[in-house]
Amino acid sequence: MSWFDRLHRLLLLSVIAAAVTACGFRLQGVVTYPEFMAATYLEASDRYTPFYRGLEESLERGGVDIVDSVVAAGAVIRIEEDRSGQKVLTVSGRNVPTEYDVYYSVTYSVWHDGVEVLPSTTLVKRQDYTYDPTLVLGKNREEQELREAIAAELVRRVRQRLSRL
Repeated sequence: MSWFDRLHRLLLLSVIAAAVTACGFRLQGVVTYPEFMAATYLEASDRYTPFYRGLEESLERGGVDIVDSVVAAGAVIRIEEDRSGQKVLTVSGRNVPTEYDVYYSVTYSVWHDGVEVLPSTTLVKRQDYTYDPTLVLGKNREEQELREAIAAELVRRVRQRLSRL
């Protein structure tokens, strides 16, 4: 391959890279947050839920410093509601549950300098799964994994919304 061909390829790759970045393309999972969120306080009644832990981890991966005090924060994310549960969808002829609906509901808002920049928003996601009473241990684990996957999806949605502020 001649030096001219190499130069031509390099020039072509440079033009493609410039075009891709100019259109706003970003790899999935790479999120940038507004400058005022550089130091953020997460306000929640329960700091051990799958959603809270996932959001905290996601923000930190995005370069946000999670602070322990509202005073030190440029932004406050208030997690007003963070709950999950399950409901019976169907039962067998012997009145034994055969299908459940697992749900996760999150309500949050974002504040900057005492001003609400993102009004209270509620996200709900649900997923159903079949239940077999002979596989209790496995089905309990399946429910827990499903709940964590739903929380991760809600974190992804919140992350996208925060990146657009």
